[in-house]
Amino acid sequence: MIESFNCPLPILQHATVQMAHGAGGRLSQDLMRQVFMPRFSNRFLDQLDDQAKLDMPSGRIAFTTDTYVVTPCFFPGGTIGTLAVNGTVNDLAVGGARPLYLSAGFVLEEGFSIADLERIAESMADAARKAGVLIVAGDTKVVQKGSCDGIFINTSGIGVLRDDVSLSCRYLKPGDSILLSGSVGDHGMSIMTAREGLSFQSSLSSDCASLNHMIAAVLDEVPEVHAMRDPTRGGVAAVLNELSLSSSVGIVIEEHAVSVRDEVRGACELLGIDPLHVANEGKLIAAVPSEAASRALDIMCSFEEGRHAAVIGSVTAEHPGMVVMRTAFGTRRIVDLPLGESLPRIC
Repeated sequence: MIESFNCPLPILQHATVQMAHGAGGRLSQDLMRQVFMPRFSNRFLDQLDDQAKLDMPSGRIAFTTDTYVVTPCFFPGGTIGTLAVNGTVNDLAVGGARPLYLSAGFVLEEGFSIADLERIAESMADAARKAGVLIVAGDTKVVQKGSCDGIFINTSGIGVLRDDVSLSCRYLKPGDSILLSGSVGDHGMSIMTAREGLSFQSSLSSDCASLNHMIAAVLDEVPEVHAMRDPTRGGVAAVLNELSLSSSVGIVIEEHAVSVRDEVRGACELLGIDPLHVANEGKLIAAVPSEAASRALDIMCSFEEGRHAAVIGSVTAEHPGMVVMRTAFGTRRIVDLPLGESLPRIC
């Protein structure tokens, strides 16, 4: 009898990401409404159109995009989600922009934990609130198991540039002071501690943070800043070399002025890595005219993210395109670009 046959109801509750979550159907809608919308909700995103219709102040626009593939996706001091938000906010801020809006695109591997996805989304929402930005658009794709490492996130950001500042890695001048907002290598070494097969008994933690509020305060009082950069991949060494090459100037830094936490220094020595090559995700390098350096430094030190800020060196007309460190022993050594990939996938 036909009446004896039963059609089972579809399973709608899953503990892990299913291929159907990326198919545009019922499960896709459930994922959006249960995981993302409660955390990212705002008047632009809530329209659920194929585009975000944004209110933009007048002025020039800054735009940036980046993709985050860090493994593991949870590490001491942050998650891949906090990294995605803060990294994009900082890329806008160091160019002199006020970050306003972000998009977030997720590539999820089949089988990824829904609970972990919720935790990551919550960390992104918290980071966005702290930075004062809105996540206004997004997308989710699901790939077969083995096609990606759990989760990848792309974030793009839009901000409005200030009219009273002009920042570029090409604008350094001999005599400028080089400021660094804190200790180096914290993020890269925290990733190493969390990576499978490596463990250090220490309090290593990522410095992942948004810097836009501190940067805005510095630029309010010191609009004559010449350049700002966040030393992420390649660390302080990569940024200083880029600044030196782009402006055709030399840079001299003092080893004693560059702060490295004991835990980071110990881990770097054990692994044979120069701390200046290790990534940071919550630090700022600024090139400031020497007469304004003390003002900029005082402002940095008034923020938690910059309380250990210091002048670490200066710009010189000598040895253009080269970064030199004066060591604690009174000698000099060249600070070169990192060679190869000593710290894979730190962002």
